[in-house]
Amino acid sequence: MDFSLLISIYFKENASFLKEALDSVFYQTVLPTEVVLVKDGPLTPELDSVINTYKKTYSSLKIVNLSQNKGLGYALNEGLKFCTSEWVARMDADDICFPNRFEKQVEIIEKYPDLSFISSSIAEFVNSPDEVVSYRNLPEFHDEIYTYAKTRCPLNHPTVMYRKQAALDCGGYREFPEDYHLWVRALMKGYKFYNIQEPLLYFRSNIDTIKRRGGWKYAIAEIGHQREFYKIGFISYPQFLRNGISRFMVRIIPSKIRYYLYSGLLRTKNK
Repeated sequence: MDFSLLISIYFKENASFLKEALDSVFYQTVLPTEVVLVKDGPLTPELDSVINTYKKTYSSLKIVNLSQNKGLGYALNEGLKFCTSEWVARMDADDICFPNRFEKQVEIIEKYPDLSFISSSIAEFVNSPDEVVSYRNLPEFHDEIYTYAKTRCPLNHPTVMYRKQAALDCGGYREFPEDYHLWVRALMKGYKFYNIQEPLLYFRSNIDTIKRRGGWKYAIAEIGHQREFYKIGFISYPQFLRNGISRFMVRIIPSKIRYYLYSGLLRTKNK
């Protein structure tokens, strides 16, 4: 099955992490037809060096250059324009795929042809993927996913595969949180979802990751998105109030407390 892999990168990424991510892509048991890498603005010499090395080795690597940093949502929408396959896979520039990630996902897509959006569990680590600290597991079947989405993001974005046309039909990505809003719009349109019940990707998680998910900007954005979910009829008004208050508080509390919530209370220690 043909599919594209879409990755966005910006200047704050780590060059060694990018190398690990690309190695995990090109050593897959089932390879993507193409890898679309969006450079979200000018990068560091170290990052450019890694990208140039892989570009010389792998003809399937396509580079999309943006003149300035526009943010993840904008970069992904631009990258989608260059994805030529019906199906698009996602990962971030510091993730590490399991060697059989795409093989497992293609099997599910071929088994359930009515699906349009799928993801899997993720294994979270701090220093080394050999030392997994927690897992983010999600409901498996569509009806469970629909209900779950009323309170939390129903897919693990770094492991997502979706039909390109379905994503475009729903308006593509928006500002933070770029993925959650897209999934809700897709659920409202009736597209079918599925989550594979095993981890297929190592996700780098540390205090810096959690810091980027906090602050007044994100807190206000969360309120805005929950308001939109209410306006389009996805959640009730009481649910809007509960979600808005809880998410607002999580974004403005100190990063160390937020890290504890994410890594402890909102994760599991087993698969």
